Amino acid sequence: MAILSDIILYPIKSCAGIHLREAVLTRSGLMSEHVFDREWMVVDEQGRFLTQREHPRMALIVPSIKATTLELRAPGMLRLEIELGLPHPQHSPMLDVQVWDDCVRAYDCDDVTATWFSNAIGVPCRLARFHPDVVRATSTTWTDGIAAETMFADGYPVLIAGNASLADVNDKLRAAGRDALPMNRFRPNLVIGDIGAFEEDYADFLQFGATVLKPVKPCSRCPIPSVDQATGVPGPDPLDVMHGYRAKPELDGAICFGMNAIVTEGGDERIVVGQDIGFELAF
Repeated sequence: MAILSDIILYPIKSCAGIHLREAVLTRSGLMSEHVFDREWMVVDEQGRFLTQREHPRMALIVPSIKATTLELRAPGMLRLEIELGLPHPQHSPMLDVQVWDDCVRAYDCDDVTATWFSNAIGVPCRLARFHPDVVRATSTTWTDGIAAETMFADGYPVLIAGNASLADVNDKLRAAGRDALPMNRFRPNLVIGDIGAFEEDYADFLQFGATVLKPVKPCSRCPIPSVDQATGVPGPDPLDVMHGYRAKPELDGAICFGMNAIVTEGGDERIVVGQDIGFELAF
């Protein structure tokens, strides 16, 4: 029986995550205390999303969920608190934002928030919040036509990875004279224990009570795993070592770690670290 060994929520795309003891697994992704995964996103002056790919210091923006606010801290900055209550739909500024090929309307957070993020990251930017009336559909190319949705995640609502898979990568990094990496370099939402290395690649489904999570697409990797999440400083890129055995032909040779997943049955399921998971391979 597989075990859920960690839950990580990322309220703001490409900023630090929050390790949780429990969360709610919804069809749009993880949720805790009415805060959704990737509910907020930092954008440039043209509305295009910013990530650690170009701005590794985003890793140092650390959120925490309070009773009525999302508290943010960053080195050298006064803390910032963002109200969790949704803005009034008729009296709140909106902006068009772009994440990859998707353009959607979003709430525009205030100028004080924009100034805070601009100073923390070092470039002019603003913070956008996903609008609850917007449906951002995922590509059905990898889902066998099953409709799914996400907020500001790259492409799918949940990213899973196995502990044994990281151990396997770290064995190869050490053999190449490199340091082992923590799981946070790969930024999964759910970490699965008691399965073999890369078995998540071949899982037919993961069962959480009445909710079924289906892995649909390998997660192709960019340079973010080279960024130390504790310092915001890029280091040696592990992808060169992974290239020899983690390149996926079905993704034109992209180096992959973890699986993007969607909810196909149920939803709004309370999940807890340490719980048993139904796990079945597709062959």
